[in-house]
This record gives sequence, structure tokens and C-alpha cells, in this order.
Amino acid sequence: MSRTRSLIAAFAASTCLSAPALAQDDTLTIGVLLTLSGPGAVLGEMARDGFLLAAEEIGEMGGMPTRILIVDDEQKPDVAANKAREMVERNGADIVVGPIFSNVAGAIVQPVTQGGAILISPNAGPSNLAGAECNPAFFATSYQNDQMHEVMGAHAQAQGFQNVFLLAPNYQAGQDALAGFRHSYQGNVAGEIFTQMGQLDYSAELAQIAAMQPDAVFAFMPGGMGVNLVRQYRQAGLEGIPFLSAFTVDESTLPAQAEAAVGFFGGSNWAPDLDTPENAAFVAAYEERFGHVPGVYAMQGYDAARLIDGALRQAGGTDRDAMIAALRDAPFTSVRGDFSFGPNHFPIQDFYLTQVVQREDGRFATSIVEKIFDDYQDNYAANCQMN
Repeated sequence: MSRTRSLIAAFAASTCLSAPALAQDDTLTIGVLLTLSGPGAVLGEMARDGFLLAAEEIGEMGGMPTRILIVDDEQKPDVAANKAREMVERNGADIVVGPIFSNVAGAIVQPVTQGGAILISPNAGPSNLAGAECNPAFFATSYQNDQMHEVMGAHAQAQGFQNVFLLAPNYQAGQDALAGFRHSYQGNVAGEIFTQMGQLDYSAELAQIAAMQPDAVFAFMPGGMGVNLVRQYRQAGLEGIPFLSAFTVDESTLPAQAEAAVGFFGGSNWAPDLDTPENAAFVAAYEERFGHVPGVYAMQGYDAARLIDGALRQAGGTDRDAMIAALRDAPFTSVRGDFSFGPNHFPIQDFYLTQVVQREDGRFATSIVEKIFDDYQDNYAANCQMN
């Protein structure tokens, strides 16, 4: 039995974890809608495993009998919208946790919230939902998409890089990524390319970088895209050009990238070696359970479960208005330490420059180099007017 399946079995023994079915009135129903197949599956799997690990530690969420439905959104917005609607309308989900990808978030926010449930994102943080299209029933335990990239823009500025080449996939989070980098970086952009989602061959882009010889490269390439880009970057002999990124060299990609990523820098709201007691306990429990280093997706899934539990206990049940009020207070201790929600229901938190290292046990991980932003709120909150 796989470690994840054993966790599911252990959790199901004390609560109720099942495929979709009609909910019981006295049971808390949480739908977990994540990408669990295709190139982005590793991200969804980490978020799922982090969420279930916390749920197992908690037992009954908010002291209530709990049923968790785990569903694959297939990284397809139309599929996700239908499954989200079914979760809420047919299965009676009180809360939906998801998704990973921002284009999917745009597809499910209305079916979930208009259906009467609360949506909690353990990853996706698109700019529209942080700003003008903010929603009282939407919360993110992650970040606003721009922020990790703003870290790297600030780092590039501090390093005095005058000419940086930018690279990201062509979808909402990719556009937010480059906007975030530009927000903090005041130098020249040597070139900017939006690649196809799921692209795995970067020979043309790397040839262009080699010809231009910029001071640095900034890339946002999550999942399998990042694995291939980093490998091909090394193979092209470009390691002399500093490689800056977010979600491109992290614990979701490092098992495949290995030595090719060592020394590369990233921006993040967390790393496995962040020094808080809660984080040390989380990382140890996760590694023991799953046999690999947790990534930011796992951490944010873990925190999502802790947040839900704390809010349910404060609200005294699943009344929607009471739950929204409780969620705003963020009544839990994040593994990140300082954590609160801004007026748009996105986190106010610290952000760090990280670097890939090989640990003494041979595993690859990101490690905190320095704090870049303290108690940092996103740049879209001022545009949010909650109804």
C-alpha cells in the first residue's frame, strides 16, 4: 500500500473519506478539488497529502463528523467547473478546497460560492480574485500570484542586474508572474517570452538567451515544465547566467532536477528549514509519512486544513456567515509563523529568497537565504470592495 493510500485509510477509519455521494445533514462535507493527473499532478498530490496529514492529526474537523471528497479537476477549467458544481449541489459540500491552477480557479469560484459553499485555495491566487473580483466566500492560504515573483524582482534589483530575460507559460499565473517581477525590478528587460502551457522543449528559447547573454534569467515554469527547463538550461551550458525563478526549482521538481538545480535561487513564502516549531513538526511528520521533502503546495494544503478546523471551532458550526467571519480572523497557527488575512482574504505574510541545496541525507531541498518582505500584503487589495 502506498504511503498516501495508507494515510487515506487511516483517516477514513476515524472520519469518512469517500467518493461523491449524498451528504448527511449532521456531517461536515469538504470537497478537495485538485489537479491529480497529467503534468501538474505532483502539485495537486502534494496539496492533497498535506491537507490529509493535517486532517488525520486533527481527527474530526471542528469537532464535527467529517467527510472529505477528493476529486481530480484534470487541470481542465470546464471539467473543474462541472465537478465543483456537483460537489456543492449534489454532494452538499460546505467547503471546497482547491484548486492548484489559476485558470481553474476562475472556472470554479462562481459555481462554488454561488452554490452556497466557501472556497479555500491552497495555491491559486490570481490577481482578479485579489482585486476587483474579490469574493467574500473565497480565501487563499497561499499567496497572490505576483508576490513570489516580486521577491525575485527585488533580488535582481538588489544584485544590480541591468538586463534580465523573462520566461513564463501563457496563462493567468504566467502573466501575473512577469507582472510581479516587473513590479520590483526597475532594470531593462532583455526579452520576454510566453511559452505554451505544457511545453517541454525549450531549445529555441535557450538559443535566444545564449545569443543575448543577459545579466540573468527569470523563469516561472511550474511542474514538469520546470524540470525540463532546468535540465536543458544546464545542458545548454548557460549556468554562467544567474537563473532566478519561482515555482520552478522547488520540492515538486527537485527529485527530477537533482544536481542540475543546486545553487539556483527562488522566491517563496516558506521553505522546509523555516525555523518555527510548527514547521519542524510538519516537515518531520510529512517526510516520515511520504518519504520525500514537502513542497510549498503541501504546506499550504496543511495550513488550509488547520484554518478550517480553527474557523469551525470559533464559528461553532457550519453557518456560512459565521464561518466567513471566523475565517477572516485566521484562528490557527500557521507553520509559517506570522499569518493574517488582508481585506481581500489573501494572506499577509513574510517572503524569502531561497536557494537549492543538497542536504546531508542526500535529498534536495530549498533553503532560506534571507527575508525579502516582512508582513507583506499584495498590491491588489486596495481594489477589493467586498459586498
